[in-house]
Amino acid sequence: MTEKEFRPLNYTQNIQSGKVTWKSPSNIALIKYWGKKENQIPANPSISFTLDACATTTTLSFEKLNNSVTGFSFDFYFEGKEKESFKPKIISFFTRIQSYLPFLKDYHFTIETSNSFPHSSGIASSASGMSALALCLMSIEKELNPNMEEKYFTKKASFLARLGSGSACRSIEGDIVEWGFHKEISGSSDLYGIKYPFEVHPVFKNFHDTILLVDKGEKQVSSTAGHNLMHNHPFARERFKQANDNMSFLKNIFKEGNLKKFTEIVESEALTLHAMMMTSVPYFVLMKPNTLQIINKIWEFRKKSNLNVCFTLDAGANVHVLYPEEEKFDVFEFIKNELVAYCQNGHYICDRIGYGAKKF
Repeated sequence: MTEKEFRPLNYTQNIQSGKVTWKSPSNIALIKYWGKKENQIPANPSISFTLDACATTTTLSFEKLNNSVTGFSFDFYFEGKEKESFKPKIISFFTRIQSYLPFLKDYHFTIETSNSFPHSSGIASSASGMSALALCLMSIEKELNPNMEEKYFTKKASFLARLGSGSACRSIEGDIVEWGFHKEISGSSDLYGIKYPFEVHPVFKNFHDTILLVDKGEKQVSSTAGHNLMHNHPFARERFKQANDNMSFLKNIFKEGNLKKFTEIVESEALTLHAMMMTSVPYFVLMKPNTLQIINKIWEFRKKSNLNVCFTLDAGANVHVLYPEEEKFDVFEFIKNELVAYCQNGHYICDRIGYGAKKF
């Protein structure tokens, strides 16, 4: 689909007021998207596991205004408290999507949102938050146009979420979602995420993700600033090629259930992401000493036990420990006994692969 196809024709219904609630999960990228073009277009394709426990629940109440407004009329509440500091991001998001949702200036919105994980936990909430809000807005549009097809609803929700936060487009569905055009993946698009279309071995259908909270502080560099570092990066071209190649390699890995090769790809991607930041101008080291301690402990344990535990990282110090269902007891004992000590205040989150957003 093209951007033009997401611009609606005239609505068939007139709705005065209402309320809608969606719960949308976060996701963890296996092949990382790092670097973007104008309008949140990714410089390379990415693929992620949709999570289950780490999620944002958003309730959107709306009431028709007597007259359209110049800007956008809304109130924003996070965890039950009004948050003026969050409003600029919502205004920016509404500005980007207004041409695709022309009803935005016709209503006053009350946005009430909460996370299943602590806001200060170091887990990025932009993916879950923006996807939940995009789904709420799409539910309003579906009321205005009841004949909307479900496939269109899902693609447009992912398209809109992307304009709020790139990775949010991978949080609409599950359990494995691909985003970004790749020549070998039919239906792939830079505009929205799609459910991974190829055969996936059962071992990858019930993976666990234990998130070790090494540092719960504010990020040293915002995602937007981090992506911008790739524009003149000396290794950008090779990095984008590497990501495309890894997408190709994953096809057989997923099909065959090859956990050894999966580990190689996932850990390489995580370290390459940090290598890109360490070799940019300006440069950043986002890992902490305890991040490296955890990585080394995982490598030692894997060699000794021959279990299929691996790690991945986002653009920060926290470590996502990935492992299959059949090895969960042994791996979790290892995590509790040897890794939790490196977490800030001993904090960690137990999560697993999930199946996308839910409407309430």
